[in-house]
Amino acid sequence: MPEPALLYEKDGPIATLTMNRPEARNAVNCEMLCRFADAWEDVNNDPAIRVAILTGAGEQAFCAGADLDKLVRMMQGAIPPENEYDERIKNDVGIIYKGFMRSLEVVKPIVAAVKGFCVAGGLEILNSCDIRVAAEDAQFGLAEVKWSLFPMGGSTVRIPRQIPWPIAMEIMLTGERISAQEAYRVCLINKVVPAAQVMAEARRYADIIAANGPLAVQAVKRSAVASLGVPTEKALEKELEIGIPVSMSEDAREGPKAFKEKRKPVFKGR
Repeated sequence: MPEPALLYEKDGPIATLTMNRPEARNAVNCEMLCRFADAWEDVNNDPAIRVAILTGAGEQAFCAGADLDKLVRMMQGAIPPENEYDERIKNDVGIIYKGFMRSLEVVKPIVAAVKGFCVAGGLEILNSCDIRVAAEDAQFGLAEVKWSLFPMGGSTVRIPRQIPWPIAMEIMLTGERISAQEAYRVCLINKVVPAAQVMAEARRYADIIAANGPLAVQAVKRSAVASLGVPTEKALEKELEIGIPVSMSEDAREGPKAFKEKRKPVFKGR
């Protein structure tokens, strides 16, 4: 039996999702999208999970985008469904947007570990990650326009909000790739490290986040997302709405108590 197109593993408070089609540069197919949709739902709903790491199998690619030979043609009705995953997406196209995190907000932080190509749908997935570590040889791009396709994973909305407008437009309108060093310079990623250190660095970030108060971490992400594009006055109101319950929580009493007692806090997520 072939391995799943997406591996989903849990190690204490950290979930790791690995796009697992290295022979196809981890191109996204129907199976991967279905497994993504299910995994993201589980990340949201499992109280034991505090942070997720997203990566791609092999050394060649984080993700080279959608499987153009099948996924796109099936969406266009050019070929019939061939398996349970094809049928599932045929019956619920919304799974595609859940898998790409376009219509599903993952409330836990996501750390991306990127090696090789992160292009097209791969970059669309990366845009929904909160912290991004990349190998020195990683390449980033959104090539859809080269094939007269539209990047419908949310990139035309997210990229201009995350990096300077002219750089965002250059990436989206030319379809050309940029290096890891350039991606770092324009703040598309957080850090560039040797390929052998990518997962270790992603895990370092995940361990730090997992040790923090989970209510506070999730509330900070929720507030930051809710404030995007919102007038400052309304955003500050939303911040209070989200922040006050956290400040009244059991964990919020435990944190200062542990600080005073010079010990590591024991957070319970309540």
